[in-house]
Amino acid sequence: MSETEPLPIIRLDDFLKRCGLVGTGGEAKLRIQGGEVTVNGIVETRRRKQLTLGDVVGAVGESIEVTSDCFD
Repeated sequence: MSETEPLPIIRLDDFLKRCGLVGTGGEAKLRIQGGEVTVNGIVETRRRKQLTLGDVVGAVGESIEVTSDCFD
């Protein structure tokens, strides 16, 4: 049986910072806990929510799909 490589993950707050949707970790925390962020169309209030390839994050009027570029 061959082993499969685990899917890469990134935390929601880190994703928001890396993609430039927020300027700081503090801003990410406020927006997430304030209910201003969605993951796959559902409001997400957990900063440490783990995202994987294909998830779609919505914040500050934009929607961005999690791609392999987010993990570099």
